[in-house]
Amino acid sequence: QVRLVESGGGLVQAGGSLRLSCAASGRTFSTLSMGWFRRTPGKDYEFVAAITRSGGTTYYGDSVKGRFTISRDNAKSTVFLQMNSLKPDDTAVYYCAAPSSWSLPTTYKIPRTYDYWGQGTQVTVSS
Repeated sequence: QVRLVESGGGLVQAGGSLRLSCAASGRTFSTLSMGWFRRTPGKDYEFVAAITRSGGTTYYGDSVKGRFTISRDNAKSTVFLQMNSLKPDDTAVYYCAAPSSWSLPTTYKIPRTYDYWGQGTQVTVSS
């Protein structure tokens, strides 16, 4: 069973930066494609970013493109989300997730594509 644990959330002023981490265990990390989603109360999960097993290909949601960067360190079994130029609209609980398949499915923007989820970490951006 894959276990995912996020960290790095917190309170930051608009325009600031945060770096989220997601540590994985239970499976060889290099066999996992990874994604980040976020959710605010009353809303559905929003796709933020995804990365292939090797880290060679990344994808971003339109609302974060150019501001957020997803990366991974397979030696440390960790995926990162560097968030710059944060806005109050970025306030949400951020989740990392992984599909059970080795390859990142073409449906990577859809939450039900992912089989494993972390518990989430709160990010609050003040204006």
